[in-house]
Amino acid sequence: MAYVEGIADVSILVPVCFDNPLKQNAVNFISDVLAQRRRMIIPVTAVMGAYHIATTYLRASRPIVKRILEGLLRTRSPALYPHVTPELAIDALDCATAYSVESWDGYLVALARSLGVKVVYSLDEELSKIKEMVAINPFPKDKVREYHDFIEHSK
Repeated sequence: MAYVEGIADVSILVPVCFDNPLKQNAVNFISDVLAQRRRMIIPVTAVMGAYHIATTYLRASRPIVKRILEGLLRTRSPALYPHVTPELAIDALDCATAYSVESWDGYLVALARSLGVKVVYSLDEELSKIKEMVAINPFPKDKVREYHDFIEHSK
């Protein structure tokens, strides 16, 4: 992919993994990314993170989440970004330390820098605090609110 407009955060993938009010919006968005109708990348590490969040924190069925995410990976879409070099990981840790954010968020900043991208598609409002990034929530606000209410009441 010659030109990349943005990076998908793990929070965009998680709703795809189980039934919830945001699932169809997330499926449509990710489908557009995988089909390259959107010039974005999905870090393969985000897929692994989505499995962890969906199964550990949201208690979604491991076999179902595995099947869904495996299907996403089996598309072998050029949008799936597999590279995590030691240099990128070092830069990610530097960013996480400098911005006082989680290492995953530091990775998004480092990856964005390395690709010359400023946009990250995410539900995580913390990312908008990082000056060199633009965090965009691609979903309707009412659906995101329903999703968060659904998650809160599922606990």
